[in-house]
Amino acid sequence: MQLETRRVQLIFLILCLSSLFINARPFLIVISQDDLKDGAPPDDSSDSANSDSADWDEFGEPESQNSALELDPGSWRPIFEPDSLASASDSDAPQDLYYTALGKMMSAVSSGDLRLMEDAVADIDQAVADNGDPHAQSVLGLLYGMGIMKETNKAKAFMYHHFAAEGNKQSKMALAYIYFRQEMYEKAVKLYAELAEVAINSLLVSKDSPVIEPVRIHNGAEENKQALRKSRGEEDEDFQILEYQAQKGNAGAMYRIGLFYYFGLRGLRRDHAKALSWFSKAVEKGEPKSMELLGEIYARGAGVERDYTKALQWLTRASKQPSFTAYNGMGYLYVKGYGVEKNYTKAKEYFEKAAENDESGGHYNLGVMYLKGIGVKRDVKKACTHFIMAANAGQPKAFYQLAKMFHTGVGLKRNIPMASALYKLVAERGPWSSLSRWALESYLKSDIGKAFFLYARMAELGYEVAQSNAAWILDKYGEQSMCLGESGFCTDAERHQRAHSLWWQASEQGNEHAALLIGDAYYYGRGTDVDYDRAAEAYMHAKSQLNAQAMFNLGYMHEHGLGLPFDLHLAKRYYDQALELDPAARLPVKLALVSLWLRKNHADSFLVHVIDSLPEVYPKIDAWVEDVLLEEGNATILTLFACLLTVLYLRERQRRQAAVRAAAAAAEAVPPLHPNDHLPPQN
Repeated sequence: MQLETRRVQLIFLILCLSSLFINARPFLIVISQDDLKDGAPPDDSSDSANSDSADWDEFGEPESQNSALELDPGSWRPIFEPDSLASASDSDAPQDLYYTALGKMMSAVSSGDLRLMEDAVADIDQAVADNGDPHAQSVLGLLYGMGIMKETNKAKAFMYHHFAAEGNKQSKMALAYIYFRQEMYEKAVKLYAELAEVAINSLLVSKDSPVIEPVRIHNGAEENKQALRKSRGEEDEDFQILEYQAQKGNAGAMYRIGLFYYFGLRGLRRDHAKALSWFSKAVEKGEPKSMELLGEIYARGAGVERDYTKALQWLTRASKQPSFTAYNGMGYLYVKGYGVEKNYTKAKEYFEKAAENDESGGHYNLGVMYLKGIGVKRDVKKACTHFIMAANAGQPKAFYQLAKMFHTGVGLKRNIPMASALYKLVAERGPWSSLSRWALESYLKSDIGKAFFLYARMAELGYEVAQSNAAWILDKYGEQSMCLGESGFCTDAERHQRAHSLWWQASEQGNEHAALLIGDAYYYGRGTDVDYDRAAEAYMHAKSQLNAQAMFNLGYMHEHGLGLPFDLHLAKRYYDQALELDPAARLPVKLALVSLWLRKNHADSFLVHVIDSLPEVYPKIDAWVEDVLLEEGNATILTLFACLLTVLYLRERQRRQAAVRAAAAAAEAVPPLHPNDHLPPQN
């Protein structure tokens, strides 16, 4: 496809959780002819010049197996995965006071122990005062930003994150998000570019891990039970059934379990030893996908001694099945010269075979070759085409390359806001995203306080799903959320305000449900004063994200002149748009249109007055049902009374049916009269 003559549309779908969840709207990018630079940059490189340059790092280096503490200094991992410290070097060992305080903090938010929380905060203050510990400063940034055992002070939060950012990646994420929200893109792009590079270095080498989105624990008003059930790891019934099938010799089940352990899917912790065991059993039964992953394991040295010869053998066997992703791994070995003589021509052939069969890694690696002029004539436009194909398939490294092109103006016109957004998407895949897994594990163990605290930390780093989850926990669990304010547990007003702030941040990032909830809060006065103008503003924001409920609400507000001008024509337009967007809205829209017709043609009729009185009557009925019918004692009595009425009804029905049957039986027992029986006797 020639980018000079055709308009290229690039759609990146960024999903926090799967299509079953209520997600933020898709992130839409359109690359048109205007985005392309006229002419390619000068070809100042040759094949030989690039063969050993640092640009090769775009493929990833298996030797650079940095520990989690190296990639994410001050990581909270030692608190949640203490076994991970077994292989840490002395330089990676956690700082005693900082981690002691962090451990106390986690215990305090779990138990609601205010005294323990005060001790933890005092230890954090001491760590900052003693030596300016950047990790302790990062925690202070969180405490001041959220108003946890400190007065809410955004300026102090910014200051602590600013000073911590050089040594703490999580503070750098928080700082970048602050700049991003304020549209200070020149500053945001610099920080997100550095973080995205760390994230890319943490990904797997020849076959990227599936992008594991943070799980959305709710689907709007209710808990997302299906997603949570699939995140219970070895306790999940489906996993236990799959494990049983694998133990009985099912090769497909063996492969899937190995995959879960290798990538850490379905709530399982990564375990390369278990993955290797299951893949080895699967290949004995001829399972082809396991062959490819064994090649990956030996190439990376994941749980085994690195052996490129074995890696190539397994990848070659997999490619003959065929497994097209295996071609990408083979091309990687040839382009790097691992276990074989370096051969760019052969590498390109393998990458092309993978790309021809829609393998995103093949497209990505071809893009790198054309971008850098490695083994081919440099062609930035071809590189852009391949990166677009890979990004459409969700390849994180392709997002990174396109972000760099927008950032530097190589191949694409410089676009700093776009570069910032793409870098942000990649940066959110960094090692600090483990916070999401620990939050989910805490939630599944009913440790709501710890789950909220972890999601609040992620919310500060700019994760939309975490902002949504934290807000939902506050609304759903109330006091059980262990929400902490300046001097103790949050009041109802403080909790509502904090939830409102989190929902608004999620709304800014495209969560239509969040904007809808904010509108409802202002409309009904939930945790705030009734404000129809601000409700309309929030509904407008949700409407811009194509939310059918928001459109219906705007129609209703126009119909009644609440926060919006009284306008029946606009009301009908919004009702119609809601129906076009969501066919399930047919009944409420039809009823609303009937109301519009009555209001237009019989403005002062009795029916219009009845309709207008419904908003006042409904809350009273709802309150009566909740306070009287649903009160525990009354509900029990009413249930027993209903059961008694049901029994009496069924017995009476049974009695009547028995009487009918008896009458029918008696009628059958009487012999029929002969016609002549009624005639008088003849003489």
